[in-house]
Amino acid sequence: MAEAEAMYRRALEGREKARGPEHTSTLGTVHNLGKLYANQGKMAEAEAMYRRALEGSEKAWGPEHTSTLGTVNNLGNLYRGQGRMAEAEAMYRRALEGYEKAWGPEHPSTLGTVRNLGDLYADQGEMAEAEAMFRRARALEGQDGRSGSHVSTGEGVGRV
Repeated sequence: MAEAEAMYRRALEGREKARGPEHTSTLGTVHNLGKLYANQGKMAEAEAMYRRALEGSEKAWGPEHTSTLGTVNNLGNLYRGQGRMAEAEAMYRRALEGYEKAWGPEHPSTLGTVRNLGDLYADQGEMAEAEAMFRRARALEGQDGRSGSHVSTGEGVGRV
C-alpha cells in the first residue's frame, strides 16, 4: 500500500499544480487518498483528507450533491470504526437524506447507507432500530430490477 500512497500523493501534487486545490478532480484524488489512509489504519490522515474533500465538494457542488454525500458517508464509516457513534450517525443520516432526495429510496447508495445505519445501531445494541434499517433495505432491494439478495443486508438481518 505504500506504493499506492506514493502514487496518490504524486497524482494529488500534479492535480493541485495543474488545476488547483479546489478543482473537483483534485478533490476526487483527496477523497481517494482518504480511503487509502482509512484502509491503512491511518485514521487521523484519513479524516483530514475526508474533511478537505468534504469542504471542497460542498463549495464546488453543494452539500446535497451525490459526490459530496459519498464523502459524508465515508466519514460516517471512519467515525463508526473509531467508535465515534454519534458523529457516525449524523453523517449517515445526512447521506441518507441526500441520497433519498437525489436518487430515491431504492438506489444502491441509499440502500448502502440504510445498511450502514443498521450496522451502527447493531454495534450499539439498539436492535430494534437495527432491525428496522435492515428490513427497510431488504424490502426495497429488488424494486429496481435487482435481486433482493444483498450479502450485507442478509447478514444484517441475521445479526438482529
